[in-house]
Amino acid sequence: MAVITLKRAAFFVVALCIAGALLIKGRSTLPSLANRTVSNAIVDTEATRLGRLISPLVAAHAPWSGVYALRDARDAFAARVRMAEAADRSLDVQYYIWHKDMSGTLLLEALRAAADRGVRVRLLLDDNNTSGLDGTLAALDSHPNIEVRLFNPFIIRSPRAIGYVTDFSRLNRRMHNKSFTADNQATIVGGRNVGDEYFGATDGVVFADLDVMAVGPVVHEVSSEFDRYWASDSAYPLDRLVSKAGADALGVLAAEASRVEADPAAVAYLEALAASSFVHEIAERTLPLEWVSTRMISDDPAKALGRARSDRLLIEKLKAIFGEPKKKLDLASPYFVPGSTGVELFREWAARGVQVRVLTNSLEATDVAAVHAGYARRRRALLTAGIALFELRRSAGMPPSRGLGSTGSSGSSLHAKTFAVDSSRVFVGSFNFDPRSAKLNTEMGFVIDNPALAHRIQTTFDERMPVDAYEVRLSDDRQLYWLETRQGQLVRHDKEPGTSFWQRAGVWLLSHLPIEWLL
Repeated sequence: MAVITLKRAAFFVVALCIAGALLIKGRSTLPSLANRTVSNAIVDTEATRLGRLISPLVAAHAPWSGVYALRDARDAFAARVRMAEAADRSLDVQYYIWHKDMSGTLLLEALRAAADRGVRVRLLLDDNNTSGLDGTLAALDSHPNIEVRLFNPFIIRSPRAIGYVTDFSRLNRRMHNKSFTADNQATIVGGRNVGDEYFGATDGVVFADLDVMAVGPVVHEVSSEFDRYWASDSAYPLDRLVSKAGADALGVLAAEASRVEADPAAVAYLEALAASSFVHEIAERTLPLEWVSTRMISDDPAKALGRARSDRLLIEKLKAIFGEPKKKLDLASPYFVPGSTGVELFREWAARGVQVRVLTNSLEATDVAAVHAGYARRRRALLTAGIALFELRRSAGMPPSRGLGSTGSSGSSLHAKTFAVDSSRVFVGSFNFDPRSAKLNTEMGFVIDNPALAHRIQTTFDERMPVDAYEVRLSDDRQLYWLETRQGQLVRHDKEPGTSFWQRAGVWLLSHLPIEWLL
C-alpha cells in the first residue's frame, strides 16, 4: 500500500509540474512586433566632428579602411568612451554581455550623456545576460533620444530559468555579436563584451582579448548590419517586455553613475586611462592606422530563429573567403571545441604540410569547464595529427598593445577570437571555434588583408606562448603532458597544472556526456 501511495504521489508531482509548465508556456507569449519604430543608420555625417576628422583620411586612402588593433584592455575601454564623447548624431551599440559594474556603469553614463547632447542612441543587447538590468535599461529607454531593444528575449523576467523549460529551442540561440559605432564614421568590432574583466578594471581574472577599431568603408558595412539586426524578428522594444521607468529614473541613474565615478577604484582607473599614450594619440590625432582591405562578415540574424540559409552563415563565409591554408594557420580561441569534423579537417591540413598552432585556455584559466571538456576529449587526436596545442596559464601576463606587459591582475583567461592564415590574412571577431558559434549563436567579425597584423599574431605564438602558455604534448605511450617555461627552465607536468583531482574528474565526466552540440 505504501508503495502504491508513493507511486501516486510521484505521478501527482510530475503531472503538476507538467501542468505548471504548460500554464507558464501559455502565458509566456512574445509580444507583437507590430508598429515598432523604424530607423536606419544616419549616413550624412561628414559634417560631424568625427566626420571632419576622418573623411579626409578616408578619401586619401580610398578604397581601404583604416584599422587599429585594440589589444590593451584599458585602451579598449578608452576608445569606446572617446567615441561616445565625440559622437554628434548617432551611436549604434550591440553586445552579448553588459555588466552593471564600474566599467559597464561608466559606459552607460557615456551613452546617456551623448543622448543629452542630442545624439540618437540605439542599444541592442542579447537578453541572456541582462538579468538585474531591467530597471537601468528602462531608465535609459525613457530618454527621448535612447531606444533599447532586447534580442531573443525572456518573456518571464524572473526567474529566467523557467524560460529554458518552456522555450529551450529558441532561448538556446543567442546574439553573440559585439559592435560600437559612432556617427557611421568609426566602429569597434571584436571579442570584448562590456564589463570590468574585459577592460582591465578588476583585481580578479582579466580576459586577454582583442578588438579592432576601424574607419572607412567597413564602418558602413557594420552600420548596415546593425540595421538588419535592429529590424530583425528577434529584436523586441524594451517597453514591450519591461515596465516603464518612473519620472525620476534618469536622475537616479545619473546619481548612481556619480557615485561610481567618485569611488577610489574608479578614480584610479580613470586617471590611468588619462595618462595612457593611446588616449594622447587620439587627442593629438596621431594614432597610427593601417590602411588595408577590410570586410565585415556576420551571420544572418534569422539564424537566431533557426531560419538562416547555410550560405548566409558566418562559418560558410569564412570558408569561402579563406579557402584552405597553404602553409600556416595560427588560431586563438577561448572556447575551442573542434568536434570530430574539425579534427579531421585539421588532420588533412597537417598532412599536406600546413603548420597549425592553436591557443586556447588551460583548465585552470577557463571560465567554462564544460567547454574545456569538449576540447579535452579531442586533444589526443589533434596532437596525433601533428597540431601544436598551447593552453594559456591563469598566471600569464596580459598581452597589451605595446610591450606585452602585465596589467597587475591576479589571473588571466583567454577571450580573444582570432586567427591568421598564411601570414597574410586575419580574422578578428566574436566567433569561437565551437558548435555553438557555428550552428546556434549569431556572430560577426572582420576579415583583414594585412600581413603586418598576421605577422604580429605569428610573433605572439613564437615569442609569448613559451612564456604565457603550457605546451601540450603526447608521450610515447600516448599520455598527455604539459611543458611550462619557468625562469628559463622547462618544467614538465604529467597532470593538468594548477588543478585539483575533483576539477579533472569533473571535466572527465563532462567529456563523456553527449553535450558537445551545446558547447
